Order: sequence, then C-alpha cells, then structure tokens
Amino acid sequence: MNDSEYMRRALYLAELGLGLTSPNPPVGAVIVKEGKELGGGWHRAAGQPHAEVEALKDVMTRHGPDVTKGATIYVTLEPCSTHGRTGPCTQELVKAGIKRVVIGAGDPNPAHEGKAAGILSEAGIEVVEGIEEARCEELIRGFAKVQRTGLPWVIIKSALSLDGKITRAEGEGPWLSSGGSRAEVQELRGEVDAILSSGQTVRADNPRFTIRSGHEREGKVQPWRVILTSREKGLPREAEILSDAFADRTMVYTGQRIECVLRELVSDHGVVTVMVEAGGRLVGRLLDEGWGDEVVFYLAPLLTGGSIPASGGEGVFDLAQRVRLVRVEYRRIEDDVRLRGTLAGTGGEFER
Repeated sequence: MNDSEYMRRALYLAELGLGLTSPNPPVGAVIVKEGKELGGGWHRAAGQPHAEVEALKDVMTRHGPDVTKGATIYVTLEPCSTHGRTGPCTQELVKAGIKRVVIGAGDPNPAHEGKAAGILSEAGIEVVEGIEEARCEELIRGFAKVQRTGLPWVIIKSALSLDGKITRAEGEGPWLSSGGSRAEVQELRGEVDAILSSGQTVRADNPRFTIRSGHEREGKVQPWRVILTSREKGLPREAEILSDAFADRTMVYTGQRIECVLRELVSDHGVVTVMVEAGGRLVGRLLDEGWGDEVVFYLAPLLTGGSIPASGGEGVFDLAQRVRLVRVEYRRIEDDVRLRGTLAGTGGEFER
C-alpha cells in the first residue's frame, strides 16, 4: 500500500467520529511499520484523547510499548502542538519514537496551523503533508468554517416534488420522499449538532426532529432543535419538541437575526454543523442572505402543485445572480433522486 491508501484507511476511521466530536473535528490515524498496519484510532469526543494518542494506545496494547519506534503514522489532520483539554500530540509522537508523520490536511485552528511540521522536523521526524488533502479538508469543513468565521456549516435539507413543492394534498400524509430517503435523513441527523427550523413548521407539522430508534449511535446525543419564530406567534405547549423526552434539547429564538442565532450556537453550545429542516420561507431567507453552505435535496417522482415551494424568499433578479452548486452528487434511493452539493462561494468547494 502507498501513502494515499493508508491515508484512506485513516479517513475511514475519522468518519466513525462524524457528529460525535464537536466542537472538535473528526480525525483518524493509522500506524504502519515495515509495510504492516499495526493499528489505528479516531477521536471519539471532545475532551477525550486525540486520534494519534488513540492509535498509539491501540498499537501498544496489541504489540507492546516499543513497536512504535521507527513507525509511520498517517493522520487526517495536522497534529496539535499546544496544551488544551489534552496534551500536544506532537509531543506524544516524539515520545513514542515515530519516525515519519504523514498528514492529510492542515489544522485551520490558528493556535496549531502550520506548526506541527517544524516541531516534528526538529525532533528528527520526517513529515509528509497534503496526502488525500481534499478529502481530509472536506471531512472537517464545518470545523474549518467555525475557525474562519465563527459560523457553523449550514446544510439545507428538503424533500420536494418534480415541480418544486414540499407538500402533498390534505389527507395523503406528510411524506413526499421514499422510506429509504427518510432513513438516510436519520443518518444525516446523526452527523450534525443542531437542526434548525421555523415556528411555522412546528405549528403546521408538529415534527420531532430526533434520531429515530434504530439509527442511534453510541456517544451521540440528540441534536439541538433550534426554532426561529416571530414575536406574535408562540409555539403550542403540546408540540413534540417542547414535551418529549428531549425537551431540554430544544431552543426557541423569538424575533432574533439569523446571524446572531448561528453565532450563539457556536460560541455557547459548541455547534459546528447545522441542518435546516424547514419550509420554503425560511429556506429562501437563508439562501437570500447567504447563510447556507450545502444542500441535500430528495427529489420525488411526483407532480403535486400547491402553493408551498421548497425555496421561497425574494430569489434572484437574473441568472447571473443565481445560487450555483458545485461538486454535485446524484444518487438513486428507491424511486427518489438525491442531489447533494456545495453552494459556490462558501469556501467549501472540495473534491469528492
């Protein structure tokens, strides 16, 4: 195996931490010696050991304390070099006798950014950077945006008909998308820190916005349920989000600017990634004001008509101002087509 192949193994481990590590990024690490993979690890939660330390512990448990001497470690994110809730990983790698460190992406945290290579090189360790860099950067896109702007990565999710509507006729039930698409939404909820919606959606649909039974993951708490509403209209007390077992995971913001809410979610609650599940009015406003970063749309093979679009708002005045997607993926899920892409200009235009 070459460096890219081992880094892809580290990426696989890092993905196990998606949705579990905020406000930290998901990171994976693999240790190799003489062409043999000895073990690996991933960051499991904020305050717990980083991926490099988990990998060292795994290898030492399996093979003994001296086997890491002369080994290579592949890590998806530049090792940290300062003391925080845990010690610096650069120091642990030096102590373990690692002789080669292969790094996927640089750390966007200014406290660490670009410092590991110099520290490790001074200790006689060979450093290779930029292996599978685009994939490693995509994995931490939420964390990178927080470091860069103080705002979370915002994913807009919607299920819509071929004519761009999000509702069915009264009495037909609320679902447009297939069971497979709805199951995937549960997985997406497991990867985000908060779900953002509107008071209008709560009053109309009484949603739960929870990770359903069968889709839970060890260590994952239910995402925050963040509701934006106007001063004139409160939420019914019997609403699921106010009365269920996770009522303490619900936050209602009345008459506040979207930017203020997003920044507070980051600063006060450690939120890195938000998924929007709302009607066309809020989705349109988010797009008009430029708060979205990514979209996940489930297109159902239906023509429904009706007055509620998937995206409302003021819209654009000409095609030159249109919202454009890059790195678009299409996937068939039962009879639906899922479209997933990044909004151009967000700084998150990664290779997939």
